Amino acid sequence: QVQLVESGGGLVQPGGSLRLSCGASGSIFRLNVMTWHRQAPGNEREWVATITSSGVTNYADSVKGRFTISRDNAKNTVYLQMNSLKPEDTAVYYCYCNVVLRGGSTSSRWGQGTQVTVSS
Repeated sequence: QVQLVESGGGLVQPGGSLRLSCGASGSIFRLNVMTWHRQAPGNEREWVATITSSGVTNYADSVKGRFTISRDNAKNTVYLQMNSLKPEDTAVYYCYCNVVLRGGSTSSRWGQGTQVTVSS
């Protein structure tokens, strides 16, 4: 089985920074596309950032220039560095990743989410 676990959320003042991590575990051969999404109460889930297996990154306009997605393949982990945080960044952040399993099949999984609150 494949599991994703997010961590690193918390309470931060506007202008502050947080780094989220999402670690994958299970019978994983290699990681493919890894993404971050967020959802505020009453809102739709919003795509935030993507990093491909080759390291190509893309960002939502709302976070471009402030957030950075990265990956550490040796640790099966994806990160989201969040700088210059704004109150509108407050949400539960989820990772969603596609992996290649041992045996050649693929699997996509959501993490359980981690709360980020930006408030003074």
